[in-house]
Amino acid sequence: MGCLHSKTANLPSSDDPSAPNKPESVNGDQVDQEIQNFKEFDLNELRKATNGFSPSCIVSEGGEKAPNVVYRGKLEGNHLVAIKRFSRQSWPDAQQFVVEATGVGKLKNKRIVSLIGCCAEGDERLLVAEYMPNDTLSKHLFHWEKQPLPWDMRVRIADYIAQALDYCNIENRKIYHDLNAYRILFDEEGDPRLSTFGLMKNSRDGKSYSTNLAYTPPEFLRTGRVIPESVIFSYGTILLDLLSGKHIPPSHALDIIRGKNALLLMDSSLEGQYANEDATKLVELASKCLQSEAKDRPDTKFLLSAVAPLQKQEEVASHALMGLPKNIVILPTMLSPLGKACAKMDLATFHDILLKTGYRDEEGAENELSFQEWTQQVQEMLNTKKFGDIAFRDKDFKNSIEYYSKLVGMMPVPSATVFARRAFSYLMTDQQELALRDAMQAQVCIPEWPTAFYLQALALSKLGMETDAQDMLNDGAAYDAKRQNSWRC
Repeated sequence: MGCLHSKTANLPSSDDPSAPNKPESVNGDQVDQEIQNFKEFDLNELRKATNGFSPSCIVSEGGEKAPNVVYRGKLEGNHLVAIKRFSRQSWPDAQQFVVEATGVGKLKNKRIVSLIGCCAEGDERLLVAEYMPNDTLSKHLFHWEKQPLPWDMRVRIADYIAQALDYCNIENRKIYHDLNAYRILFDEEGDPRLSTFGLMKNSRDGKSYSTNLAYTPPEFLRTGRVIPESVIFSYGTILLDLLSGKHIPPSHALDIIRGKNALLLMDSSLEGQYANEDATKLVELASKCLQSEAKDRPDTKFLLSAVAPLQKQEEVASHALMGLPKNIVILPTMLSPLGKACAKMDLATFHDILLKTGYRDEEGAENELSFQEWTQQVQEMLNTKKFGDIAFRDKDFKNSIEYYSKLVGMMPVPSATVFARRAFSYLMTDQQELALRDAMQAQVCIPEWPTAFYLQALALSKLGMETDAQDMLNDGAAYDAKRQNSWRC
């Protein structure tokens, strides 16, 4: 999302600053020596991005009742982010929180979600990360709607998360707190990534595990401490999830494995998709990871060597394996100025273009009455339109809504432009549902009017419906192109 300057660039890192050159990451890229995409955000900026930390923006399991809530936010420039808001006083020392977050922000790898910033103002402690649009492993594995995850995708998830953990080990970030199916997210390509939120505790002195005790590493139950081998145990529980399609307690799974009935663990929906030998290898790896004694568990290099050879369809994109739609994004060069303003969520420019366009898009429409005709019939109608247009020009959107609403009731025939202007006014007063309704009414008036589609895209995006918003943007661009081609003829 571009290079963001950090206020905390000179803070000491929790990593050893005297360390020699960093080893290469698992994908062959050299690890950055500077925090290139990390920023200390202002609280007001994050409050605005989440509509005042609105419950409608919550994406974390448990909603508002969760001890640490995750919101979906939108920064300036239309950048989507995930914002984790810690419970008040979780990190009393603001400096310590920023130092920890800054250290995690250094991690840059295609197998993990990048942490791009934090905020520590007053009692608030927030982390800001890339937004992953395609849900969690929990959703795709336990609550799927269209199709269960295929075997090849499950193997890929096991491999990519092993790569992520190995990278964290290389970077001396060996502790990952509460690794579970909610911590594995899917990016726009459908590739699984490890959330960086788990690289920080939920509080300075708080618990490292929030899941059911049945899935917690034995040493944590005994001592309350997390060690690197605890992460391997949690990886073993992820393997059980992938193999069974269920959240099976490790002790129960190990009983089945010891009884030589390993294949009884397998998800019945996977029948015919895998070789028994491959499934057995993953079951055996899970068994090694779930050993009660930490010293008996493998390390991340062993995980990689065991899982990587099982990948059979490396050339197939993840979104294709998962059956996820791949949106075709319209390039900015293909968009009209109004379309570009929509794509960038540049509402000021969008407003300027609506003003300059005026009512001319309705000229020649057979089902419209000209405002000159209205003037001759009803002077009050003309005055209402005049006052609405003045309010709209002056960005007095509350009054523009009032006048345009009166005008809609007076007009013998609906006006697409009036609906469009009222829709934009609703957008600027945070009434997205009403904005969407009016934008749809404008489309009814002029079915192939790009402006109506762009307004719907803006409203849908504000409502958090990004896929639908992108579809509307694409439709608007298509009608824009059609218009331009017809003018050339």
